Amino acid sequence: MKFYVSLLISLITIFNYAQESKFIEQDLSIVGDFRGTLLLPTSKKPPLVILLAGSGPLDKDGNTNFLKGNMLKKLAETLSNNNIATFRYDKYSLRQIKKGKYTLDYTFDAFINDAKAAINYFKSKSQFGKIYVLGHSQGSLVGMVAAKGIADGFISIAGAGQSIDEVITFQINASAPQFTEDTKRVFGILKQGKTTDNFPEALASIFNKETQPFMISWIQYNPQDELKKLDIPVLILNGTTDIQVTEDEANLLHSALPDSKLIIVNKMNHALVTFEGDRLENMKSYNEPKRLLSEPLIEALIQFIK
Repeated sequence: MKFYVSLLISLITIFNYAQESKFIEQDLSIVGDFRGTLLLPTSKKPPLVILLAGSGPLDKDGNTNFLKGNMLKKLAETLSNNNIATFRYDKYSLRQIKKGKYTLDYTFDAFINDAKAAINYFKSKSQFGKIYVLGHSQGSLVGMVAAKGIADGFISIAGAGQSIDEVITFQINASAPQFTEDTKRVFGILKQGKTTDNFPEALASIFNKETQPFMISWIQYNPQDELKKLDIPVLILNGTTDIQVTEDEANLLHSALPDSKLIIVNKMNHALVTFEGDRLENMKSYNEPKRLLSEPLIEALIQFIK
């Protein structure tokens, strides 16, 4: 019996090693403190996907100090185990925090410039085939702007189809309609490139003076307008159980660029896992790294990229 147990353990170890050996991991410096992790399959000239994280000071794995679901890490490893190279990195906002800078003394363009720098860095190499940009949530808008003219393809996952002022106004109207008109008024001022102190205290987390310059820079980008500028293959994905970005947003993007490929993934939530349940359980799944990514999502990505 001990022999069979030992044999089983050996086989499992060999299998796991084989799975892990499908790619090698490299820490790369793009420029300055802008570093990231490249997962490189053993195949020659594989396609490369540059992964762009969503909102917040997220690290290269898609985590914060309080949220550790490893979404980007799982996505990168899954793709690279299917002979697709991946590159992921800490967001600019997190790198600033690591330097002890807690003020938003940068604009939305900082995210776009990072993405462009990564694309151009890998385009200068001869080890890859086509280069794709994949943006999740906020990263969708970053990616579609950065990809123009230099990437070979673009993938949006859970990306908004409206500008950020429209998204926030919709959310405020749904959760606290008494502040809807104030929200519209303040955004009207920000759209003119001006700041203001005249906003309800209840909206301070959105409109504090420190945030306003960043918000002004973000507002200028409308996802539908930016998507129309792309002349490369585009894949738009959204999940039916995503409580942050509904499939209506994906439909808006697809309407803006009818030549794009639209896939609505059944039962996939914002954390890219298959989920059925109430809102609270849905949110909890963001912090459960052992959950597997949606299989239909992975199949759609591999088919589009290859």
